[in-house]
Amino acid sequence: MEYHKKEIGMADVRFGANVTVVQPSNLYGCVLGDNTFVGPFVEIQKDVTIGKNCRIQSHAFICELVTIGDDCFISHGAKFVNDKFAEGGPADGDKSLWGSTTLGNHVSVGTNATILPVKIVDHVVIGAGAVVTRDILRSGIYAGNPARFIKEIK
Repeated sequence: MEYHKKEIGMADVRFGANVTVVQPSNLYGCVLGDNTFVGPFVEIQKDVTIGKNCRIQSHAFICELVTIGDDCFISHGAKFVNDKFAEGGPADGDKSLWGSTTLGNHVSVGTNATILPVKIVDHVVIGAGAVVTRDILRSGIYAGNPARFIKEIK
């Protein structure tokens, strides 16, 4: 049986000071800010920028076109999506159909949450398993599918 093996590991990554990456991880063409931690089994794709003092837990997937602010927490299994299947299926490499995602500072994304192309302001908590389908323009706690405002952060 023939197969094609492709190993990425880490390629073209810009590291800030005191960054920790636990292997195995798959990071390429991204930027990691100072004091950021990346757990095992994480993929961070090109054109991703992660700010300072962030923590990316195991099994997270951060696709192209994502910007994460400072002091953010991305929990286990959180997924970011840049292709909304706008034409009924995958964009098949047509990146003009993709959208970008921006997280402000002090944003926590819960375990197994899914974040579609959106903007999220500072000081937001996304609950475990939530699916964020729209911009979040007010600080607070959000949960559910689709994610909805639950309460203010005190």
